[in-house]
Amino acid sequence: MKYSFRQLEVFLAAAHFQNITRAAESLAMSQSAASSALKELENQFDIQLFDRVGKRLQLNELGRLYRPKVEAVLAQANELEQAFSKHTEVGALKVGATLTIGNYLAVGVMAQYMNTPTHPRVSLEVANTSTIARRVKDFELDIGLIEGELQSPELDVLPWRGDELVVFCSPSHPLAGKKSLSDEDLRSATWIMREPGSGTRQSFERGMHGLLPDLNVLLELEHTEAIKRAVEADLGIGCLSEVVLADAFKRGSLVPLTVPEHRRFDRQFYFILHKQKYRSAGIDAWIELCRQLR
Repeated sequence: MKYSFRQLEVFLAAAHFQNITRAAESLAMSQSAASSALKELENQFDIQLFDRVGKRLQLNELGRLYRPKVEAVLAQANELEQAFSKHTEVGALKVGATLTIGNYLAVGVMAQYMNTPTHPRVSLEVANTSTIARRVKDFELDIGLIEGELQSPELDVLPWRGDELVVFCSPSHPLAGKKSLSDEDLRSATWIMREPGSGTRQSFERGMHGLLPDLNVLLELEHTEAIKRAVEADLGIGCLSEVVLADAFKRGSLVPLTVPEHRRFDRQFYFILHKQKYRSAGIDAWIELCRQLR
């Protein structure tokens, strides 16, 4: 770029004051520095922007033509400088989410984020906890939303919101009529489960400690909708997030089962960020929108 913003500022100040001394004072410059900046601007493009009459500077035809363009350039530059200093503009984000969050929570946040004034784009990758964590570590994702517990020296793991797994069955299943299940009921049931390595499976196994070797797991599926359909078909009972099951419980196509009180299925959802990742305004805005979810 052959010109500097300082040269443009001198040009506008000289056009306004019609005097290089007053223009220099308004910019906190010496008269000689302001005069040199203006001459360099004209010499670089072999043009003359002012008619000089003694100490008075009068914009000529060319100067009048370029003045509004220079004003527009500097106005945009000032806006950009303010955005840099306040880092308030939100931009495109690459988000990763585990299955439950990606399919049932993240899409709503995406819609709100993309509806902000700059209309930024969001790409969403849905995978299990280990995959999302690896891609955040490799800077391939800006932020991850996970439902499994994670420890990594490279990642910040920030609590987001609570969640609870619910054991469920079809309305026609023999266990549907029981007020509360016993450990023996859980042990003798046929289970339709999420796959090993998923956050849901991790939380389920923690809640079912002491029973795991005896459980009859018929199917291990990666997709929650497939698990719900299998349970509706009376192939077994399942255990998924309350977020996933809310609509099915309202419709009555599935019913919740009450487990023994010592079986705890509460858990936490988390944000994960690389510790060396710059926390942009977009990331902060995304986190805030997530925290506003009910």
